[in-house]
Amino acid sequence: MIKSTAKKILSQVFGYSEFRNLQEPVIENICNKNDTLVIMPTGGGKSLCYQIPALMFEGLTIVVSPLISLMKDQVEQLRELRVSCAILNSSLSYDDYRNNMSMVCAGRAKLLYLAPETLMKSNIINMLMGVSIDCLTIDEAHCISEWGHDFRPEYRQLIEVRKRFPKAVCVALTATATKTVQKDIKNSLGFRDENEFIDSYDRKNLFIRIEPKINTIDQAITFIRQFPGQSGIVYCATRKQVDDLYVILESKNYSVKPYHAGLSEIDRNRNQDLFIRDDIQIIVATVAFGMGIDKPNVRFVLHFDMPKNIETYYQEIGRAGRDGLRSHCLMLHGYGDIKKIEYFIDQKSKSEQSVAKMHLQEIRKFVNSLECRRKPLLAYFGETYAHSSCDMCDNCVQDSDAKQDITVLAQKFLSCVKRTEERFGPYHIISVLRGSKDKKVMRFNHQNLSTYGIGMELSREQWKDMAHQLLQQNLMIQDPKHGSLSITEKAWKVFRGDEIVLGRVLDIKPKGLTKEPVAQKETQLEYDPDLFQQLRARRKKLADEAEVPPYVIFSDNTLIEMATYFPQSSKQLLNIHGVGEVRLERYGDAFLGIIRNYCSANNILEKKKPNYSTPAPRKSISSRAIEIGQLFNKGQSIDDLQMAFSIKKGTIIGHLNTCIENDFALDIKNIMAASSLSTEMQNRVLNLFDKIGYEKLKPIFLELDGTVDYDELHLMRMYYLSTR
Repeated sequence: MIKSTAKKILSQVFGYSEFRNLQEPVIENICNKNDTLVIMPTGGGKSLCYQIPALMFEGLTIVVSPLISLMKDQVEQLRELRVSCAILNSSLSYDDYRNNMSMVCAGRAKLLYLAPETLMKSNIINMLMGVSIDCLTIDEAHCISEWGHDFRPEYRQLIEVRKRFPKAVCVALTATATKTVQKDIKNSLGFRDENEFIDSYDRKNLFIRIEPKINTIDQAITFIRQFPGQSGIVYCATRKQVDDLYVILESKNYSVKPYHAGLSEIDRNRNQDLFIRDDIQIIVATVAFGMGIDKPNVRFVLHFDMPKNIETYYQEIGRAGRDGLRSHCLMLHGYGDIKKIEYFIDQKSKSEQSVAKMHLQEIRKFVNSLECRRKPLLAYFGETYAHSSCDMCDNCVQDSDAKQDITVLAQKFLSCVKRTEERFGPYHIISVLRGSKDKKVMRFNHQNLSTYGIGMELSREQWKDMAHQLLQQNLMIQDPKHGSLSITEKAWKVFRGDEIVLGRVLDIKPKGLTKEPVAQKETQLEYDPDLFQQLRARRKKLADEAEVPPYVIFSDNTLIEMATYFPQSSKQLLNIHGVGEVRLERYGDAFLGIIRNYCSANNILEKKKPNYSTPAPRKSISSRAIEIGQLFNKGQSIDDLQMAFSIKKGTIIGHLNTCIENDFALDIKNIMAASSLSTEMQNRVLNLFDKIGYEKLKPIFLELDGTVDYDELHLMRMYYLSTR
């Protein structure tokens, strides 16, 4: 009974056909009045876990939230769905405050949103004592724990509030909690282990990239240029950096506003609302921004500086791609970031310093890691990433063929570190290698060293990147306090020639010759981009009229499905993800009108949306291979794909080969078009597959006396397997 009712509410009110991951068992547990701890990543659907039970309970559900913006956002969305809910906070006028209290007292509200300090007020407690309360929900529950990255003392007082309402089920939810924090939350609230639901921390739709700071402004702008007209957040460590970067981006005609504690509350709220309502594209902010922001279509998060710990980093990248569409996260880091963080650590009490220093060491290890980014990221929260590669981070997609022997360059750098007595940081070492007449170089007579001027073949930026690679490969270490470099035992093997060093030399392209970068498509659905933009424009108009964010009307996901299946009746529109009966009644005619007109003008027929999920490919095929296969079938050449993914031709062909081996059909015309062999040679190769076999290519290569390279043989084998 609980499951069927919950499913009906999910469909009719919220417009979704299926629950995600743990939502259904969590809802069932709450409806059975079992206290429940929910650890679910940002964008995983935590809010539905208590909103659906709230609509099933007879009484009131109290939702405790730390930020006004978060409360306001959720209340706006629920009211658009005609869910009766109230909010109590300092931003309300006197009349609105009284009206909301009257709703609660009269039993007309299903949910009440308020901050912990509001809930603690005696008049609020007295009011609630006269109301039937079925559920106490504590959002951002990590704030309860002193071990959490965002501990708030007022959250600890909720333990006493809970005792006032013993018949109400208690639900605690958070996106980030280490094992220690989870245990602290459970102990504080008296939860049992069997009522703990922990979803995977893996945000599969986020592409994670980490780069050393080389030319920070250029790196930032190159990244942002990939997302024309799309929403993004740029995090900076200080207010001054926010202001400086804001000025630079605005001067380059980006739609951008700043956000930090130095601005007035009016300016902060205005800039935040402009961002949420899609009136600006980018917000440049300190860590003061983002908690409680429920904007689902943030396509990128850029960390201009390294965050102070992994939890903060995970929370902040979690603001990208809440709609499940592909989104990108880039962190830039340098030694200066470490010094800033250490400065702030020194301002803390002695008891807090040890924990903060441990967190700093953990994130330093994370940024320098060469393994899949998801492995250390998930391990921090006690989760094991079972796959060898995610295909969604820089380390996993880095083309191994693109690595070269950099042993000589490594020997030069390491030798200079040793000859300067391991007392200096990267900047000074690079100055010596490049023969600088810098005062510091002269003061220490380093112009007389044998390594002085031996590194002129690389620019300062290239040497900085090289230093980062040597640190990553554990050939040297950097003193966390002074920044000086020293070589490791492993480096001596490189000196002796017992070990080669593989890496890259940073490609410095002349300005004006770099092709405009474009981020990979955010979804695998083949949607009509022109119709999508028309639907977005109508959504924005309706949102402005209703004074709500556009995503409250429909998410990008919903519009993408409309622009994929072209529904032209209410019945078909109801099948679209995120529509539901309430939104259909409110907005159906407006969007159906646009779709019908567009289809009529362009002779497009309605497509039937499958009523089942597309079967998942075999586990051996990666998401990267699928994406390349789909683009290849759309007509993109191998050269196009090389440029789009910045990998070699052989790697592209390898991904296409993987598609064939996993029953992912490729267009045979496109395969043949990719081959540069003559028709006569193509037929000869195909005949050899019949005669010798296709399993191994070396016998074919030898039979043809090496006149056909392996890339061509792979292409012909793909054609052969596709036509069998």
